[in-house]
Amino acid sequence: MTLDDYNGFCASLPAANHVVQWGGAHVWKVGTKVFAIGGWDQGQQLFVTFKCSDIAYDVLKEQPGLRPAPYLASRGMKWIQRRTSQSMDDAALKDYLRESHRLVALKLTKQARKELGLAS
Repeated sequence: MTLDDYNGFCASLPAANHVVQWGGAHVWKVGTKVFAIGGWDQGQQLFVTFKCSDIAYDVLKEQPGLRPAPYLASRGMKWIQRRTSQSMDDAALKDYLRESHRLVALKLTKQARKELGLAS
């Protein structure tokens, strides 16, 4: 997945907004909450970080090319970072990004979801 593919897909999700922060990371939010982070390993390979369910986290963290997300997972959050497509192709990554968006949107208040035009 290229940076343009990543940004294009995240932009297609409802009420998603984009900022570049944390040293050039492409951060996608729903409302004010992060659901995806795209960054690089020494400017080379695009890494994509996303929130997932407890079960998905337990399975994915053991797969080649994936790891618990630095910083986030060390604080008990269930976030995975895809470093390579070895165990997760781009289609599966898009499914996980879509699910991350859904999980994060559910954590918004009902009022915030309503203001963003998201189903409750």
